[in-house]
Amino acid sequence: MASHTAQGKEIEAIEPSPPVHSETSSQFDDAYETYKKNQGARIDAAEAKRVLRKIDVRIVPILFFIYLLQYLDKNGINYASAYGLNEGTKLKGQDFSWLGSIFYFGYLVGQYPSGYFLQRLPIAKFLGCTTLGWGIILMTTPACHNFAGIASNRFLLGLLESAVNPGFVLIMSMWYTSAEQPLRLEAYYCTNGIATMFGGLIGYAVGHIKSGLPRWMYVFLIFGSCSILMGIVTLLFLPDLPSTAKFLPEPERVIAVERVAANRQGVKNRHFKKYQAWQTLYDPKTWILFVMATGAQIPNSALTSFSSLIIKSFGVDTLGTQYLQIPGGAVQFLSLLTGGIICTRFPNTRCLTMSVANLICIIGASMLVALPASSKWGRLVGLWLCYFQGLGFSMSLTIVSSNVAGYTKKQLTGAALFTGYCVGNIIGPQTFKDSEKPGYHSAYVAMLIGYSIKLLAVLVLYAYMWSVNRKRDRESASGIHLTDEEEKAAVEAGMLDVTEIDNKGFRYIL
Repeated sequence: MASHTAQGKEIEAIEPSPPVHSETSSQFDDAYETYKKNQGARIDAAEAKRVLRKIDVRIVPILFFIYLLQYLDKNGINYASAYGLNEGTKLKGQDFSWLGSIFYFGYLVGQYPSGYFLQRLPIAKFLGCTTLGWGIILMTTPACHNFAGIASNRFLLGLLESAVNPGFVLIMSMWYTSAEQPLRLEAYYCTNGIATMFGGLIGYAVGHIKSGLPRWMYVFLIFGSCSILMGIVTLLFLPDLPSTAKFLPEPERVIAVERVAANRQGVKNRHFKKYQAWQTLYDPKTWILFVMATGAQIPNSALTSFSSLIIKSFGVDTLGTQYLQIPGGAVQFLSLLTGGIICTRFPNTRCLTMSVANLICIIGASMLVALPASSKWGRLVGLWLCYFQGLGFSMSLTIVSSNVAGYTKKQLTGAALFTGYCVGNIIGPQTFKDSEKPGYHSAYVAMLIGYSIKLLAVLVLYAYMWSVNRKRDRESASGIHLTDEEEKAAVEAGMLDVTEIDNKGFRYIL
């Protein structure tokens, strides 16, 4: 491992990559030929905007609907719980809590294999197949009539859904510049809020079904059929790479590649590189992101699997548990879009935005802990404030898409973050103790602790990235910022799959 004795040099004492050899084909980006053939060509700004609009129209709606469905699908047990799921599957004691955790055991098992396949296989085709697969799994849920059956079903659902989040992070970095990513990411991530509102409406509508199958089964049949349809749409219409996208003519493919080359991260490299795996392990950002994700997701079950039960504990009837989730969804939707706009218009505000969102969540969790059981509306407002957590977590995804280079390193860093995501979501449901219902005091305390851990981790991450940027600026030829030649070399290094650790022209977006 490299080491430096001078003060201020220790921060990047990470194993360097081997020298870049242009003749080694695995070093070249999958879009390198398109990039090199047109390197240095001037791109008309109006033309680049037109290409961006075409990319938005093709990519964002598909991501939007897949993400909407995966949120509804994994939280189907929340809506079904109000209509006899527990009785229909003979759940007792902590069984429902374990259904929340078991999904994330499947998600955890699938995390690293999914990352590998996302790198090695055509990304759009892989995501289309997994979407189709989990739709089929969901359609079989009504056939489960005991805990073992529905637990197995939930595990397989998590296994297949594990490709979505890391896959979408990679798609962001393949199609969009770093400055464009926050708003586009929030454009699909805001479906968490829409799903909360829409799911509440679906749950409300299901509540009015008076004949046919048990009502809880309709939730899974509706969501599953929609996911199967979306899987087919994805296979047909989502492109794998900018350089091979059929919806763009050849000149526009060149523009699409040139745009993202400026990120200094390349587009995609399908070759797995062991040295980048080691760098991921040694990089402080990997572990900070892991802690951030774990802390952020411990409270998540309160807003997903247990929100109906929490609202019911405030003395609300069954239908009320559905429509009173809608304001929380609205808070999440509006906060995500507002955060995306702020981080797009004002560069280097991502960590600040995460911090503010976490502070609001801390206030909400504190209200749930401190307010008496008689304060129904005060506690409801506290729960709704916690829906700001989506903004904090989604911004941490842009840290991976914008601040990690080297394709193997990027997908492994994303896998590490989502491992923390799984750990938090496995722990969270277990804080809802059946012996404490309807108060669930331990769960509310755990939410407060989780949000506080996340806030501390964000501040540490900001300090680390800021110090690296300052150090690299001092070491540049001008001593202040990169020269034109250094900028060009940094872009070329990105297209040769050099990591952000080794590419000294790389700067973190804060």
